[in-house]
Amino acid sequence: MNNLKLGVEVVGAHDLMPKDGQGSANAYVELHFDHQKFRTTIKEKDLNPVWNEQFYFNISDPSHLPDLYLEAYVYHINRASQSKSFLGTVRLSGSSFVPYSDAVALYYPLEKQHILSRVKGELGLKVFLTDDPSVRPSNPLPAVDPFLSNPPPVRSHQTPDQFTSPNLNFFPENRAESVQTFYHLPREQRQVHSTAPVGDQPVRYTDEMKSGPPQVVRMLSSSSQQPVDFQLKETSPFLGGGRVVGGRVIHGEKAGAYDLVEKMQYLFVRVVKARDLPAKDVTGSLDPFVEVRLGNFKGITKHFEKKLNPEWNEVFAFSRERLQASFLEVVLKDKDLVKDDFVGIVRFDLNEVPTRVPPDSPLAPEWYRLEDKKGDKIKGELMLAIWYGTQADECFPYAVHSDAILPTDSAAALSSHIRAKVYHAPRLWYVRVNIIEAQDIVVSDKNRIPDLFARARIGHQTLRTKTIQSRTMNCQWNEEFMFVAAEPFEDHLILSVEDRVSASKEEVIGLIHVPLGSVDRRADDRAIRPKWFNLKKPVAVDVDLLKEEKFSSKIHVRICLDGGYHVLDESTHYSSDLRPTAKQLWKPPIGLLELGILNADGLHPMKTREGRGTADTYCVAKYGQKWVRTRTIIDNLSPRFNEQYTWDVYDPATVLTVGVFDNCQLVEKVSGSNGPKDMHVGKVRIRLSTLETGRVYTHTYPLIVLHPSGVKKMGELHLAIRFSSTSTVNLLYQYSRPLLPKMHYVRPLLLMQQEMLRHQAVQIVAARLGRMEPPLRREVVEYISDAHSHLWSMRRSKANFFRLMSVFSVLFSVGKWFGDVCAWKNPITTVLVHILFVMLVCFPELILPTVFLYMFLIGLWNYRFRPRYPPHMNTRISHADAAHPDELDEEFDTFPTSRGAELVRMRYDRLRSVAGRIQTVVGDVATQGERLQLLLSWRDPRATMMFLIFCLLAALVLYVTPFQVVAVIAGFYLMRHPKFRHKMPSVPLNFFRRLPARTDSLL
Repeated sequence: MNNLKLGVEVVGAHDLMPKDGQGSANAYVELHFDHQKFRTTIKEKDLNPVWNEQFYFNISDPSHLPDLYLEAYVYHINRASQSKSFLGTVRLSGSSFVPYSDAVALYYPLEKQHILSRVKGELGLKVFLTDDPSVRPSNPLPAVDPFLSNPPPVRSHQTPDQFTSPNLNFFPENRAESVQTFYHLPREQRQVHSTAPVGDQPVRYTDEMKSGPPQVVRMLSSSSQQPVDFQLKETSPFLGGGRVVGGRVIHGEKAGAYDLVEKMQYLFVRVVKARDLPAKDVTGSLDPFVEVRLGNFKGITKHFEKKLNPEWNEVFAFSRERLQASFLEVVLKDKDLVKDDFVGIVRFDLNEVPTRVPPDSPLAPEWYRLEDKKGDKIKGELMLAIWYGTQADECFPYAVHSDAILPTDSAAALSSHIRAKVYHAPRLWYVRVNIIEAQDIVVSDKNRIPDLFARARIGHQTLRTKTIQSRTMNCQWNEEFMFVAAEPFEDHLILSVEDRVSASKEEVIGLIHVPLGSVDRRADDRAIRPKWFNLKKPVAVDVDLLKEEKFSSKIHVRICLDGGYHVLDESTHYSSDLRPTAKQLWKPPIGLLELGILNADGLHPMKTREGRGTADTYCVAKYGQKWVRTRTIIDNLSPRFNEQYTWDVYDPATVLTVGVFDNCQLVEKVSGSNGPKDMHVGKVRIRLSTLETGRVYTHTYPLIVLHPSGVKKMGELHLAIRFSSTSTVNLLYQYSRPLLPKMHYVRPLLLMQQEMLRHQAVQIVAARLGRMEPPLRREVVEYISDAHSHLWSMRRSKANFFRLMSVFSVLFSVGKWFGDVCAWKNPITTVLVHILFVMLVCFPELILPTVFLYMFLIGLWNYRFRPRYPPHMNTRISHADAAHPDELDEEFDTFPTSRGAELVRMRYDRLRSVAGRIQTVVGDVATQGERLQLLLSWRDPRATMMFLIFCLLAALVLYVTPFQVVAVIAGFYLMRHPKFRHKMPSVPLNFFRRLPARTDSLL
């Protein structure tokens, strides 16, 4: 029976629109959800009404909860005319509902019902889910006159602690499991929900579609004119949905589930279990395992010790394109230290293997009698299932693939390091700690004035207050700190008061552990009440003595979890998610991002195996909180992945990042080296706002990596990308919304504070993802997140300087053109400019229309040359192709530096030289501004007197002279012929340059 209910507490509203003609309103709220409607009482003559009324809605089908909406309408009652007026509405998506333990009261801005509505103010709601069977739904809205005061709503007698348990699941089981099984999505289900399980969806493929290398259509030129090898190439591959030509899909007879990847055929072998195996030693037991042989490929299951009825339930997948034999052999062996003993074998003719096409049910396994080497039946049976299938098979993500099998016996142990996985990053919170004061401090040395300070610590994050000398043993700091924490909260907040006894010694007076799960949460800037905590002594104390001594020092702090911020855990330039932490503030998705990772080509060898260069490659894609990792292709410099993933999109101004890595953990397992790091091959960034909706982008992206020896192309990555929107209106409306959540503007964080918190967030995410199986290693997370992009680099400084110059190049071009006009280099152009200038002066109302019309025509003209491909890394813009080797060595140096003293001295002198030139430019700009400021300050009395006389005369002249005449004379004088010009500076320029500045006050 479904007991899930939606609880809504209408807290209040403030700053409503007056509607009664007397500067007030009679307000009430109507709640609509799942064909149910409730109404609050009416608050007479109140623009800031307070209700604090609770309602409970039945949820007919919890599986449809993300598609439902809670709508709250605020109305004004006009008693005289028996009518109601609209005051605003709030609409919340079912995907933002949370359990009661996470629910907080939030004030939502009231929205208009239509474009002509006049609305202002905010409505406070507390929305939560509960499955407590004792909580009864509220009475439905009675069929009475809606303009009469309603009785108070029926409230439940339940206490807040009885609403929900922390393990409450609000969605059906298939949604909860989708976090683990989310791998590939059929096209039919993607438009409904992006996390639907794979195995239940129909998948069909076009038999006529042939997989093969992508066909290159044309090379995409770049305005920066970087080398051809570093440019994108548009392709026209055959994918599951059809052939892609110019971004359009030419559909085949049937559209498959994987319409953004090539269809790949596999031979699947599922080894389930064995029974009644013959014993091979005197103890009557067996250490069985299974080998699956197909030509030179061999898959090995794990082995069991002393077990005659083992269960493996493992799946092996062999690419049909690389089948090397006509028969499949499944061999059962007994594990031995020296040589494994043969037990039995089962052979299959591949011509008789059936083909399974989802959504057909999985093929039922069958018992097969084991045979000896001569073909005679022996004791024991194996349960197996063998079939041909594609990536649509639900066993595909969990199978051990033939291109991911090492030629060693350790393949079974390495299977967790080579399988594809989906990771969900933990939800991050900002922890705000305001240390106000401490009282009744007891120090060990009574004869000295203590130097007291407070320290706050969460995990490896430590911050401290300033040091205060106190004679009264009471300290007041009132300092605020910010930390990053991840759910589930494992580390406690540790607050301590310490005494600086000497320069190198600090003594802890008392401390307290505060569990973060008990801390108040907020999603706005509402005030949090401070609390007093008793400080405990850090030393062990006798239990009997502790009972007698009840006196303790106290600390006064204000602690809260700020859920209204977006916790930055990646480079701000390449953010993939901008949503706040509090789930109640999430908006419904505006689109769907689909990524097909097809293949990589021309990869450089990253390691040596058996005397030849090779690579064990896998890809990692990151968007929002979801990380995906493809399977590792072993020993292949041109791997084919053909794996497809999807993400919900909440903001188009976000970036998808795809990285290619070489799996070095296989080397570790084989050779026994100490913890090698996975080496990065390259990455691709794609900003969603640069993509057209509905178009399929199929390009090969060059994998460009900057090494200490220079920039190198490590290969090419072939991707297929499609961004589709659920509503064009919602997508366009998103461009008018603030980029970051409201709290970033109400209580902004300092830039230095943001960088520190971002570093801590990256470390927390890397630590959590590194604990999953298989682990997503720290170097992978830091490379994808650009964790070290804030460090100094001479190359980046040059690149940013020239970017700034290119921005102002338009102004420089206009200035050069105007200089040519003033120099009369083209008399016809100069005369036309004079005529246009006179027209604009005489008719000033045409100036702005002319400017906007000119920009419209330029944009319309540039439409022909619009980019038809996503932007990619550019070596010319990055100044990577012309970087000096020493500059690259400095960029790849560790922090702090690991280079010698002489080299560091040389780099420091070079940095001083560059900074000196920047200092001079900044000083010159400041000097010009100071001259303008000091013009009226009588710093130079003669210059100020002359300027005041000029201002008086200019005021009199401009008063009696029409503005058009003055503007025409000034313009004609500025564009006068060179015959009337002098090479010496003008009088106003000479006067300005003689003005004093504050440079005289500098040391």
